[in-house]
Amino acid sequence: MSIRGLKKKQPKTFKVKIITVDAEMEFSCEMKWKGKDLFDLVCRALGLRETWFFGLQYTIKGMCTWLKMDKKVLDQEMPKEDPISFHFLAKFYPEKVEEELLQEITQHLFFLQVKKQILDEEIYCSPEATVLLASYAVQAKYGDYDPNFHEPGFLAHDELLPKRVLRQYQLTAEMWEEKITAWYAEHRGIARDEAEMNYLKIAQDLEMYGVNYFPIAQNKNHTDLLLGVDAKGIHIYSINNRFSPNKSFEWSSIRNISCSEKELTIKPLDKKAEVFKFFSSQLKVNKLIFQLCIGNHDLFMRRRKVDSIEIQQMKAQAREEKARKKMENQRLAREKQLREEAERAKEELERRLFQLEDEARQANEALLRSQEAAELLAEKAQIAEEEAKLLAQNAAEAEQERQRLELTALKSKEEKRLMEQKMREAELIAVKLVKESDRRAKEAEHLKQDLHEAREAERKAKQKLLDITRLNYPHMAKYPQYSSGDSRDANFDKGSIKLDLKDIDLKRLSFEIERERLDYLEKSRKFEDRLKELKSEIHALKLEEKQAGLY
Repeated sequence: MSIRGLKKKQPKTFKVKIITVDAEMEFSCEMKWKGKDLFDLVCRALGLRETWFFGLQYTIKGMCTWLKMDKKVLDQEMPKEDPISFHFLAKFYPEKVEEELLQEITQHLFFLQVKKQILDEEIYCSPEATVLLASYAVQAKYGDYDPNFHEPGFLAHDELLPKRVLRQYQLTAEMWEEKITAWYAEHRGIARDEAEMNYLKIAQDLEMYGVNYFPIAQNKNHTDLLLGVDAKGIHIYSINNRFSPNKSFEWSSIRNISCSEKELTIKPLDKKAEVFKFFSSQLKVNKLIFQLCIGNHDLFMRRRKVDSIEIQQMKAQAREEKARKKMENQRLAREKQLREEAERAKEELERRLFQLEDEARQANEALLRSQEAAELLAEKAQIAEEEAKLLAQNAAEAEQERQRLELTALKSKEEKRLMEQKMREAELIAVKLVKESDRRAKEAEHLKQDLHEAREAERKAKQKLLDITRLNYPHMAKYPQYSSGDSRDANFDKGSIKLDLKDIDLKRLSFEIERERLDYLEKSRKFEDRLKELKSEIHALKLEEKQAGLY
């Protein structure tokens, strides 16, 4: 067979692009493929087995619709684009996510879709709950919180909170990050799938979770209402309130749902109850509501039946997988703990090593400083020794000077004492001299008086002698020369001798008095000279004492 023949037998294909919440894929599809063929291909590519929750959504003429599984892809109304884009999304929601979502990929796809709906404000969530949900999303993405690795600003590029919440509170990005991180730090030890499951368990309790809303009119007056379809039933809302339904029909209480063009009828199980009819704006909307009702009702009934063998196998595998993951997580937790302990021990050893190195460095520096200090001290000691020698020499000189001054002082004191003694002696001598002078003056006065009396007596004696001579020897006056005569000559000689002796005594006495007066004057002059010398010596000693006091 030729190559041209092979080419002719190859089926014709068209390209499609499948967009999941976090990825994009392209496939080549055969022209005859039905919607289920394409859907199964996507599920196999994703490794998804819980296919009943999902569908392929596309947009045509501004309206979102779901690809029908029992019809060919190209036979359905498709957008004219190449490749044709489909969104792989959750079409139906579980009542209890923890019991119904068995596969990790299923759980992960639900987590991403619900998170996007909350951020896009398709599902209302309170600010407090959004912060908690954001912390679980961060735990699922980044793992355990590590302050050394997750530094401030690490969430700057992550979209974690709805814009409505950011506008509602005037907080900075740093403040929001601090609030989220406070919750995030408490989720330590939670694995990614556990964090995603915790996120979904909180989200499934929100009023708008899993609800598909459609505008409807209840009667011909076209009163505007909203019809919501979810896993529990059908709910009727007022146009401005999507939280609290005005009326609800649980799947267990619905007997039949019928659709005819724009009208959809809900018949309760209780035949006496009123049949609810409503009108939609388009036939396509009516059919879409009808499809969602059928799919949610089928899932509702399936949950209340015995699980099929496939579901049982999947649950057993899920339990085994969870047990294996639990053991693996425990093992990883132990390894992580051991690793952290080893890292802490390593850090402690490194810290201890660094501390020892630092201590060694400090010891070396201290040793160098000690050596420098020792050298400096040695130099200082040498200088001090030289200074000590100099001081000792100065001290010796000072001691000698002190001894000299002491000797000088002692000498001065001794000299002073001697001078004082000499002065006292001089004073005594002066007193004595004064007394002696007085006494001699008195004696001289007495002697002068005696001399005067003697002279007066001598004069009187001479006069008396002359008088006697004249009376007894008048002729002697005329004849002064005598011839010879023994007796007269003898008597005259005796009188002359007496007179001469008396005169000699007086002369001698006068001479002695004069001599003593001269001696006294000489001694007085010498004493005055000695006093002047003593005064000069005392003045010199006083000057020396003043100089010694200055030293």
